[in-house]
Amino acid sequence: MQTPGEAQYYALALLDELFKVGVLYDIGCQLHRSIVKVGTSLPKWSPRMIFGISIFHAFGHQWPCQLTYNPRLRAGFGLSDGEGCERFWSSIRKLIPGLHVSGVLWGANAQIW
Repeated sequence: MQTPGEAQYYALALLDELFKVGVLYDIGCQLHRSIVKVGTSLPKWSPRMIFGISIFHAFGHQWPCQLTYNPRLRAGFGLSDGEGCERFWSSIRKLIPGLHVSGVLWGANAQIW
């Protein structure tokens, strides 16, 4: 990265530091252990991933797991609770019944074909 003008390695170092992913999942502790155990499937990305448990599920886990994976105690998660998907589905719940493809008519049509 030796070029005249601006030093590109500063930008690359900054990008390298910024591209980290926080994963909040109901069983993030088990997911993290599985990725560590497999190891080779995500070699490039696994060091950039920070795992946590959704805040409402954290208290149902064992005490050492709560201390390790609670997003309130981990750097990088801020005040995120990990329930964004649930809030999204709750906000569009009126659209969901129109998308169902199961029911009496669906079963009758499936038997005809």
